[in-house]
Amino acid sequence: MPTTPSVDPAHFRQLMARWATGVSVVTAREEGLDRGLTVNAFLSVSLDPPRVLVSISHDAEAWPTIHRSGAFAVSVLAAHQRGVSQRFASRVPAEEKFAGIDVHRGTTGAALLDGALAVFECQVEQEIPAGDHTLVLGRVVTLEEGPDGSPLLFYRRGYAEAEPNDVLRLPTGPPR
Repeated sequence: MPTTPSVDPAHFRQLMARWATGVSVVTAREEGLDRGLTVNAFLSVSLDPPRVLVSISHDAEAWPTIHRSGAFAVSVLAAHQRGVSQRFASRVPAEEKFAGIDVHRGTTGAALLDGALAVFECQVEQEIPAGDHTLVLGRVVTLEEGPDGSPLLFYRRGYAEAEPNDVLRLPTGPPR
């Protein structure tokens, strides 16, 4: 078998930052406690039956809750929810992440973020270890359509800004 050259993790991260993504918050609830984190690794896997996949770091505070509860929700963020994304991406206690954030409950009990463009509630169907992350395959059990609006986008470790006439301004400098 040929030897694979090693890839520098910092260079890998730098180049992955050139992949523009949407931004979502994944939430879960266990024993009355909410957990959540910002995720841009979210994708549709199957339409029939509906399935989605999220990639969760093993060191994420929310990971054990997702694993044990067997359920999670994905709230797709709107452009005006940049602060929500930043808060859920920070390493602050869960109580602080949810403080002042308007949520409602879905069928899984997870916190669904008010103002999100769309919400997918899921039952965990499969967990696939992948390096320092786990790929979580979820069977979508409920859908919720939020208000119409521009999505929150992330590119080069920065947020895109919506301008009039559906124009997006992306960060163009080196990743921050």
